[in-house]
Amino acid sequence: MTEPLQDCAKNAVSSPMPQDEGILAFQKKTDAFYPPDAVSASIAQQRAWYDALCARFSPADPEGLTFEDGTIEGVPVRYFHPARQNSKCWLLYLHGGGFVVGSRDSHHAICAEIADDAGAELVAVEYRLAPEHIWPAASDDGFAVLSHLVAKGHRVVVIGDSAGANLAAGLMMRACNAGLAGAIAGQVLIYPALGGDASRGSYVEMANAPGLTTQDVLYYRDILAAPDDDAVANPLCATDLMNIPPAYISSAFFDPLRDDGRSYAARLAQAGVNVTYREEPQMVHGWLRARHMSAGARNGFNHMCQAIAGFCE
Repeated sequence: MTEPLQDCAKNAVSSPMPQDEGILAFQKKTDAFYPPDAVSASIAQQRAWYDALCARFSPADPEGLTFEDGTIEGVPVRYFHPARQNSKCWLLYLHGGGFVVGSRDSHHAICAEIADDAGAELVAVEYRLAPEHIWPAASDDGFAVLSHLVAKGHRVVVIGDSAGANLAAGLMMRACNAGLAGAIAGQVLIYPALGGDASRGSYVEMANAPGLTTQDVLYYRDILAAPDDDAVANPLCATDLMNIPPAYISSAFFDPLRDDGRSYAARLAQAGVNVTYREEPQMVHGWLRARHMSAGARNGFNHMCQAIAGFCE
């Protein structure tokens, strides 16, 4: 991977930055917890930094919401029970973190607010992390939980951010192959990593973007050790998308992964899938955590919640 990384750095726009004041403040706080060269540290240190960062951006739970931890098919999960329950769907959430960091705790506040807004039961999956568990361990965990919810008779909206969005998109393909797609009301992919070409487009234009660099993306790909031609691991290499459940995809403009979302939305549309694509013009990777600091992030979060509600109608 050394030569592509050098090429990206050579051709990239230097430190592209948004103008949204809330995002700039968010990024400043983020950098204080999680240094730009974090991937050069030990896995234990990366997880400690990430946990501290997530705790900093975790407001109190919505009023009346309760939660409990449990397991489904041996996979640790957290159930979120909103005070107001009026949804016809259950929500399944797969957290981001490059497949290396993250947990039920890291995305607790995000999941709590989504469940509360949707008025729906939400199950957050604590899938196995790399490098201790390489591909397809994380996907297998997500599929075990999804299959269990479908077997219980639930309609499900599958949601994921970043690496979690990669897992969510891959689960749609596994669900189609297993005959479960009819029970999936929709998929929501937030700044997804989908296996795009790292030598072109946003991978070059945004190679040094705040929050996530192209070098970081390639590091996470290497540590996951998924085959390049596996469409579940790299949905952009899929050859048949015709029966994929409807999708809502949101990318951040200042993100090397931006074109993954753009390209996948176009591919789904060409295959006849009902897809909505939204690109947040002033956002960076990880903007979900900035929803209480940035009006743009809050707007993006609201649109995501509206999409989830739409799938459950």
